[in-house]
Amino acid sequence: MSAKTILITGASGGLGAALARAHAHTGAVLLLWGRDEVRLAQTASECRALGADCRTGLFDIRDLDDMLARLSAQDIETPIDLAIFNAGLGGSVSKDVIAETPQKSRATAEVNFVAPVMGTNLLAEAMARRGGGQIVLIGSIAESYPLPMAPTYAATKAGLAMFAEALGIRMARHKVRVTLVSPGFIDTAMSRQVPEAKPFLMTADAAAAIITRKIARGARRIVVPWQFAVIRAASNLLPRVLVRAILGRA
Repeated sequence: MSAKTILITGASGGLGAALARAHAHTGAVLLLWGRDEVRLAQTASECRALGADCRTGLFDIRDLDDMLARLSAQDIETPIDLAIFNAGLGGSVSKDVIAETPQKSRATAEVNFVAPVMGTNLLAEAMARRGGGQIVLIGSIAESYPLPMAPTYAATKAGLAMFAEALGIRMARHKVRVTLVSPGFIDTAMSRQVPEAKPFLMTADAAAAIITRKIARGARRIVVPWQFAVIRAASNLLPRVLVRAILGRA
């Protein structure tokens, strides 16, 4: 039986690198994509030390045509069994500006929403024709809240959540499972740029261990840490006007 082939985008560091390490011990072929050459090489080295066959791809996922061409060619060469679209941009806006710049909002939308949606649709088609596969989309608990400090970021994650649910329903009959991961605060370079309080902060490796176990079990929705699932359920019981008022004060 051939080794499982796993694609991880945004594998240069943070949660992506931790997810790569978490999957390395399985003997899988890891396709690690990122845009930071030094950090991507470090991730690959760590995974090889754990027994994985690693192949890296260095490029900027915002080049959408290049991304699709690379993804198609890679899947033809080595059919992908599990794809984890993890690459993402933070989007916190400082209080001293009125709104995000069009350029920043475009970059956030392309990396957090457009690229994973396009890549997922390409792979979903290929996986369905092969008889199955799994696609994991790394969203954010921000998908559930109209965050005034990160409007575009929250919107992209909300859109990704809806896409994951809708596509999951569509692909069920083709045996392609779509999983949405909604992390809270993970101790990564992205979260360190957030000036607000970060409750229930957990390390990237701890989060990756939980996510990896639940992916293997075929979970459709994963929230880490679990406390945010409780908080979201409780906040959904509040009137929306109250939620907006609370966030407005924040």
